[in-house]
Amino acid sequence: MSDAVPALSLRDRAVGIVAAGTILAILYFARDVLIPITLAVILSLLISPLVRALRRVGAGATASVLVAVLVLAVSCGAVAAVIGVQMARMAHSLPQYETTLRLKFAKLNESTISRLAALTAPSQPPPAAPAALDQATPAAVPVEIRQPQLSPLAVIERVLASLWVPIETAGIVLVVLVFVLLERESVRDRFIRIAGATDLRATTFALNDAGERLSRFFVSQFAVNIGVGGAVWAGLAVIGLPHATLCAALAAVLRFVPYVGVWIAALFAVALAAAVEPGWSLTLVTAGLFAFVEIIAGQFIEPQLYGHTTGLSPLSVVVAAIFWSWLWGPIGLVVSTPLTLCLVVAGRHIKALSLLDVLLGDSQALTMPERFYQRALSAESYELIANARSFLKHDSLAAYCDLVLMPALRLAAFDLERGTITHGQQLKVRQTIVDVIESIDGPRRRLTRRRDALSVLDHMSAGRQLRQQREELTGLWQGPLVVPAGSVIICVSMGSMLDDLGAELLVRILRSRKLDARHMSAEDVHRDLPAEASSGGVALLYLVSVVPGEERKAAESIAAALLGRFASPYLVTLFLPGLVLRPGPTIDTIRSADRSATSFSEALQVCLDWLQERSKSR
Repeated sequence: MSDAVPALSLRDRAVGIVAAGTILAILYFARDVLIPITLAVILSLLISPLVRALRRVGAGATASVLVAVLVLAVSCGAVAAVIGVQMARMAHSLPQYETTLRLKFAKLNESTISRLAALTAPSQPPPAAPAALDQATPAAVPVEIRQPQLSPLAVIERVLASLWVPIETAGIVLVVLVFVLLERESVRDRFIRIAGATDLRATTFALNDAGERLSRFFVSQFAVNIGVGGAVWAGLAVIGLPHATLCAALAAVLRFVPYVGVWIAALFAVALAAAVEPGWSLTLVTAGLFAFVEIIAGQFIEPQLYGHTTGLSPLSVVVAAIFWSWLWGPIGLVVSTPLTLCLVVAGRHIKALSLLDVLLGDSQALTMPERFYQRALSAESYELIANARSFLKHDSLAAYCDLVLMPALRLAAFDLERGTITHGQQLKVRQTIVDVIESIDGPRRRLTRRRDALSVLDHMSAGRQLRQQREELTGLWQGPLVVPAGSVIICVSMGSMLDDLGAELLVRILRSRKLDARHMSAEDVHRDLPAEASSGGVALLYLVSVVPGEERKAAESIAAALLGRFASPYLVTLFLPGLVLRPGPTIDTIRSADRSATSFSEALQVCLDWLQERSKSR
């Protein structure tokens, strides 16, 4: 039985490799067929809102599709015509631009490289050429090669040959687009029949959600790119750059290429500005205009339209651009982001494709507790400290302990129970917890110094280390001995190492609310207080137990000792549900307790409610 599992796994891997290779081969060798279909599907998502708008005003299904496709074809044709006309006009000015660039770079070379060469080159006259060699060398005879003049028919033939492939592709895309829009409902029904006939509701919801999200993204991106092109045209027209329409059209089209497209257009415009003006002011202003427009569009407008992200990780966008441009050339580069986004949406809704969402999406692959535990095993304190501070900007320390730290400790305790975590890894996890808690709650000391100071305390628990560091600043009794009546809160650990950590965390949570909370262990309950201390200062007692275990069996005796030592305190039990997955004592409260809590947030709220009730009764 044990031998069959590896064989099956090896066979599955082989099938997966063969399937991946087959898919890549199909994508590459069938690109002439797949590219028009892909463009048609993407354009169908783009103009779907227009088709639905025409349907709402009373147009028929066929008429709505034909009108929408006609609008798209005319718009694309107009853009292509504008770019062609502008390119033809710019071609007439190329000799003048070339002369300007030569003069500009000659001056630049004279003021920089030539001066540097004059300073570094040795001052010696060049060797004279032998006179005999000059007399023996015959004069060069210029040779000019001329191409035969083409007839008008040959010129037309060459032009049509260069335009035939784009026109053919555009025609196929438009025809496929029409049928995709006309057969949209039928295609969706067939897909539901194949993929989700067993769960019609879930599959319908997934398709509708994916289609709406993709359509909204494409429309928003199209609108932003058109807006960027309009802003660039207006800015270039104001500063007086020739061919502003061409630069704006290139900016709008190339911005569909992720990250680098708009800067390719900017480089073209900057080079044109450098060729137009002898000076450099127009070049600098053009570069600044592109930078300003792109910052406004990318940082302010796009987040308002479709969020701060497209749902893709930045690395996946770059890798997808490289991958699709390798498969399909320039068209693959343009459609790389839409195609990758389609794959991510499919991965989020189809369980069999969930790997695509994990690899390409921007969602966190690990939960916050899993990330904490993984970073703690690697002793990556700095990243965890940054994450914790980011979390505390919008939530409390109690919530951080409940939602991140305690679940991460559950993972560590589970591995400890199975014996899969080494002693060295335990020390890393413990020291990471100390670093994180001290950095986000205690005085910010240098982590290296603190590690050096605590390297000899490997036998101490994290809770004891945190308490000792706090006692270094506040004294052995963690505060003044003489205090006002009813102003001290005592958090008593039930005895285990995790209980010590839980009690210390609760102390820091209460202190973050300006409350005089102090940490006591189970053995501290029987220690004698100095004569200056007054037991009347203690008003609230917490019994803290993190793990259901043997320590909770002593809760009643510890509570009796505390109640006998302090004058009528308010007793609260904080018994967390537990971290290890094994049966054991599950005492939720004790008879002498006034209140009970099962989380740090609830324990904090109990204290705040008690303080509010006490202030009202006075």
